[in-house]
Amino acid sequence: MRQDLSGDDKLLVKLVSNEKDQLELAGIVKWFDPSKGFGFVVQDGSKEDILLHANVLRNFGQSSVADGARVTFLATRTQRGHQVTEVVKIQPPVGDANPLAEFEEFDPAVVANLPRLACRVKWFDKAKGFGFANAFGSHDDIFIHVEILRKSGLADLLPGEAISLRVIQGKRGKLAAEVSSWESASF
Repeated sequence: MRQDLSGDDKLLVKLVSNEKDQLELAGIVKWFDPSKGFGFVVQDGSKEDILLHANVLRNFGQSSVADGARVTFLATRTQRGHQVTEVVKIQPPVGDANPLAEFEEFDPAVVANLPRLACRVKWFDKAKGFGFANAFGSHDDIFIHVEILRKSGLADLLPGEAISLRVIQGKRGKLAAEVSSWESASF
């Protein structure tokens, strides 16, 4: 069954039959603020903002999502417009290669084969653009740059949050080369 949405675009979308009729949509994250507990996705082919609540994102296994990330999701219409009810897939934002010079020395294939370490966020300041985590059982700090976080599809980290890291040895210490949510990591 298909539904013709009103508006200038007259966009056709797939209806998914569930307890309530839900639309399967895709779009780009306009912004998401974990401290506020919500953000918005702009649907492909439309200018409509679709509410993305933190609980829905947590059900997917993430506590945040980077601005510009591509999201496939199920949504339902409410009195205030569409709202995401389930995240199906998140793809990190497309952008420039890693801007950190120190990371240019490392082969992405080598990084992809590094083990994932179970870690806990010590602190992270999005405004400063960095923070630190510790691997479980170790007091050594692991530096996390905001661009690595963004490249991994996340927007922010909260103190005490459990995460998974692929770590490389940099010139000044350990660096996170990839960040994953705890729930999405397989150890």
